[in-house]
Amino acid sequence: MAFAITQTCCTDASCVAACPVNCIHPTPDEAEFGTTDMLYIDPRACIDCGACADACPVDAVFPVEKLTASLAEYAEVNAAFYDGKPVAGQRAEGSPLFHSWDPPQFRRSLPSDIRPLDVAVVGTGPAGMYAAQDLLLHTSSRVTLYDRLDTPGGLVRYGVAPDHPSTKAIGGSFARFHDHPRVRMRLGTEVGRDVTVDELASRHDAVIHAVGASGARDLGVPGEDLPGNVAAGTVVSWYNGHPDVAASAVDPTGRVVIVGTGNVAIDVARILTADPSDLAGTTIAPHALSALGSRPVREVVLLARRGPETVAATAPELRALLRRSDVDVVLDTHDPRVEKAVGEAVAGTASALLGSATHERVSYASIPERPRIVFRFLAAPERITGSGHVDGVVVDGATIPADLVVRAVGHRGSPVPGLPFDEDRGTIPNDAGRVADRPGHYVVGWIKRGPSGGIGTNRTDAAETVGSLLDDAVAGRLPTRTTSVGSRLRDRLRLR
Repeated sequence: MAFAITQTCCTDASCVAACPVNCIHPTPDEAEFGTTDMLYIDPRACIDCGACADACPVDAVFPVEKLTASLAEYAEVNAAFYDGKPVAGQRAEGSPLFHSWDPPQFRRSLPSDIRPLDVAVVGTGPAGMYAAQDLLLHTSSRVTLYDRLDTPGGLVRYGVAPDHPSTKAIGGSFARFHDHPRVRMRLGTEVGRDVTVDELASRHDAVIHAVGASGARDLGVPGEDLPGNVAAGTVVSWYNGHPDVAASAVDPTGRVVIVGTGNVAIDVARILTADPSDLAGTTIAPHALSALGSRPVREVVLLARRGPETVAATAPELRALLRRSDVDVVLDTHDPRVEKAVGEAVAGTASALLGSATHERVSYASIPERPRIVFRFLAAPERITGSGHVDGVVVDGATIPADLVVRAVGHRGSPVPGLPFDEDRGTIPNDAGRVADRPGHYVVGWIKRGPSGGIGTNRTDAAETVGSLLDDAVAGRLPTRTTSVGSRLRDRLRLR
């Protein structure tokens, strides 16, 4: 029997490197990599060795015969990816069918006498830790990890939903480097507040900035300044116990309107409508669990400006939502164009939603007793209403009453004092990770490429940035660091 990759796939491709028969695709060298929701195992070629399951950092790979009822569909999901795709030849009786291999590629060539580098990595989320991991495993570099918080982990600790424990488990694979003999940690240290980028450069041969994109994009409609209108990132931080977000920052109850249909919007909708008893054994913050128990959310309405064919969530996240038996998932057919899309059976990610959700024209005059999640497409918000607090969102000239409005329309990076910044894209301008006009400074993750891709995407992203850094080191393009300022810096900062 074959193995299958399931919902929590992080696409970091650890399984691809482990597979002895090249049956997991798309690989990082293929054009489709980074565009699919997950990676897939070809059941025709899998030899049932289990190497992929051992390598997976998020426990997403299982033997097909051991898939639980909720994951059983992933046997077909994996197989369907290979429908019509050729392989190297026909299976001979009793022997495996191998996919063809591309010629080997050696992207790095380091001289044997290259001196050990001292590299600062600012940020201990996935992007920063993939960069640190690359340096520690493939070079003799020393790495100093900086983080503005007193606890490392970044997005894995504070951005992953508490009911996704297998995804959070990747934090353990990163944490093993915290005690690496060539790693130092300086927590509670913020660039721009406690240390400047020039001071970092004076202390280290190179600096990799992995500071993410914690800012939220606005809707650009009247009423956004009303209390009760919050960014999705604030809600995620609230239920994950982020130290920057107060327990009183979010007050969910009744009906919540979320603008956006991406994975973050789905996460927020799922957590807000979950039975508190199902969350009690997770990492959810105690104040959030208490609030959800005492002031339950009965309805979440997800608004999308465009049609269902453009739903931004990945198919695995939609499948998981549609499998829930404790919540009704409804597609609001208020617009004839939505019904037309249903009739045309839109392919791709939206097909899961259109094929499984209940279709009806929804009235928002009252809130249902049974928890409900409504997808309302072709519904651009026109303004947020309320006197002193949000009480509704105007869509198509009509008001949808709301006790809380959550904008989940994207993230954007924030400037790092001392580095260039692209205000339009919300990123630090760079070439393959090299910061423009700042030799010795590099970027990785969302601050480099913008808010796209999941946790695993950062692995290939980090490989590119580290490759650029090492190329510069070999070519002698790294600035010469000083020691006098560095000594004062060492005295000022806490070492952990």
